[in-house]
Amino acid sequence: MGGRHGLLVTGVVLLTLAACGTIPANDPLRPSTAAGASTPAETSAPTPATSAGSPAATGTEQCEYEPSGDVATSVRPPSPTGVATSGTIGYDLTMTEGTVRITLDPVRAPCTVHSFVSLAEQGFFDETRCHRLVDSGIFLFQCGDPTGSGSGGPGYTFADELDGSESYTKGVIAMANAGANTNGSQFFLVFRDSTSLDQKPDYTIFGKVDPSGIPVLERMAAEGQDGTDPAGGGRPNNPSEILEVTPAGR
Repeated sequence: MGGRHGLLVTGVVLLTLAACGTIPANDPLRPSTAAGASTPAETSAPTPATSAGSPAATGTEQCEYEPSGDVATSVRPPSPTGVATSGTIGYDLTMTEGTVRITLDPVRAPCTVHSFVSLAEQGFFDETRCHRLVDSGIFLFQCGDPTGSGSGGPGYTFADELDGSESYTKGVIAMANAGANTNGSQFFLVFRDSTSLDQKPDYTIFGKVDPSGIPVLERMAAEGQDGTDPAGGGRPNNPSEILEVTPAGR
């Protein structure tokens, strides 16, 4: 993954994730997706649990996770079957300034949630920094790359799950990408309304931040960023680290 994942919105900073290939400099939410990167052999991932700790209901949904991009940390790709399609799934992100509880929505984005759960259960996100903060025009932390460079991912990509109703309001959790159907592990947490992105709603929304977690994100954002990202924003001055991801309430 040699480029940067992002989106382009007229008059505002774009959200991008570093991705393999070249991404426009004004596209801030795009991750890297380098072709030819090695990928671990596929094995079945465990069935996710709901926030209550019971098995999540699964349906006939089948997901495709295609080998692609740089592997930041060796992980097993998710199983294409056994995908939760109902209920909600809760996680606690223990971060530098406190706990951010998130609720994932497998009804809206089953394949995205299935991937996040698989990566979380393998510790992929533990002890990783949110490598990008945008704090003007749009307001978000971009996370999910263990290399901290914005170009790392899980070694696979999967399709967008969009329905045209996407609105990037405060508390939304969405995937960063390097273009259509290039989702990997990078995601962003919106800590203030960023509805300028609604003009080009290309980022799969797969969950929400609990209101109690917004002040945690705000405290980290208050320290600003270094302005090094030409697409907008930069590396947070606060460590902004995800220390651990655990099932909610555990």
